[in-house]
Amino acid sequence: MDFASLMSAQINKSKSQTTTDSSKKYLKRSEVEAQRQADYLAEQQAIEEARLAKLERKRKYEEDEAERNREREEKRQRLAEQSRKRREEEEEEAERKRRKKLGLPELPPKKKDGEKEDTPLPEGEDDIPDEELVTKLRELDEPARLFGESHRQRLRRYNRLTGRSVSGTPAPVLSDGPIPTVLQLVPEAEMKVPPKPPKDAAGRKFLFRQLASYFTMVLREWEVALAQRPVEVKTSFQGKAAYNAMVQARENMRPLFKKLEKGELEESILEPVVEIVKAAQERRYVDANDGYLRLSIGKAAWPIGVTMVGIHERSAREKLHESDKGSAHIMSDEVTRKFLQSIKRCLSFAQTRWPPDDQLQLMG
Repeated sequence: MDFASLMSAQINKSKSQTTTDSSKKYLKRSEVEAQRQADYLAEQQAIEEARLAKLERKRKYEEDEAERNREREEKRQRLAEQSRKRREEEEEEAERKRRKKLGLPELPPKKKDGEKEDTPLPEGEDDIPDEELVTKLRELDEPARLFGESHRQRLRRYNRLTGRSVSGTPAPVLSDGPIPTVLQLVPEAEMKVPPKPPKDAAGRKFLFRQLASYFTMVLREWEVALAQRPVEVKTSFQGKAAYNAMVQARENMRPLFKKLEKGELEESILEPVVEIVKAAQERRYVDANDGYLRLSIGKAAWPIGVTMVGIHERSAREKLHESDKGSAHIMSDEVTRKFLQSIKRCLSFAQTRWPPDDQLQLMG
């Protein structure tokens, strides 16, 4: 076959393909764009289906893995429980053999799984059936049962709410002030403390009630004053800081109330506190602040500058060693320091709540 016949055959072949492949000689731009968008949507749909299929495979794998972990944990706990029971049985059997060998009494029978061990009631305390106890607690608008609470604990809670003690005598009732205390608070007309603490037991006990009543009144008035502020003041930074200061002072004064309840407040602290409260009740806040400074800082000599310039002791240096006289109680321990600082905060509020007649008695 020569070259001319080959060329004519190729030309005829290309013409036949052109006539059969495309029916149109020209395409619109809109048709091209529509075809492109259709191809793009099909591609995106295929990608989304592949992503969903991958997520489904991942979720199924995680569920299977969690199920396998749960089965392993249950098996481990079951084996640990069996091992514990077997060890307890072996120890109990060994203890029984030892007791039998030594002639000791046998072990008491173990309680069943459903029973809970509880301490028996002491002598003199009346027991109440559980159904009746639940009814009485509901009458007092109290929870009938607390989580993990036994019958003994529920009975104690009922006795505490009703003011009954173990011996049957009325139990001391807590006050409803900012700091609950068993001390019987006195009215405001009887809060005036004496200049000096009394020596007799009855007088000191009444003095402790007066001190607890005065600080309770100051803390209650402090809470009321903070609650009456506008909302924008409460939510401000200064308002929150003032409320936090009140809460901190209230919490730090709890050890002082405990000491007043037990009558264990030291004489070296009681006398200055009485002096401070006496001056605050008479609205002499500068004098009360002076008493607080004497109590907190003390009158002890403080070394300033050069204290030793030779080999001989100086007369002024001897005062530095007098630790018993004029020492500062605020440095004795952390609890004392905190409730003494809380007393100072109560003084700062009291001069704003009950301002003095003489403006010279205002603390700086």
